[in-house]
Amino acid sequence: MTINLKEKDLEQLVIMGDKVLIKPKFPQEKTQSGLFLPPSVIDREQVSLGYVIKTGPGYPIPAVNDYDEPWKDKSENVKYVPLQAKRGDLAVFQRQNSIEIQFNSEKYYIISASAILMCVRDEGLLK
Repeated sequence: MTINLKEKDLEQLVIMGDKVLIKPKFPQEKTQSGLFLPPSVIDREQVSLGYVIKTGPGYPIPAVNDYDEPWKDKSENVKYVPLQAKRGDLAVFQRQNSIEIQFNSEKYYIISASAILMCVRDEGLLK
């Protein structure tokens, strides 16, 4: 899937629900002994690393209507449990649960928050 939008439009992307937009960290292209790995081997890896670019609002909680208490707000606003992953985190995620997209000729993954195995949070990591 290819999306052709301008660079400034990255902030206009809205990620839904418990989904996370991840920019992959460059995979290791060489083994420790110095052999270059072909792209087919790199693509078969089960676990990948990437930087969290955007997150959705989280897991939706159904609205509870307490009509017997008239002082409570009766709006139908959906509330969310926020995600643990934050922008700038280095995420270790399962590739089998990811959807790859091309945006401004760069590769990104959209994954469910449950596919993230671990995050490394460092304030200066993405800068």
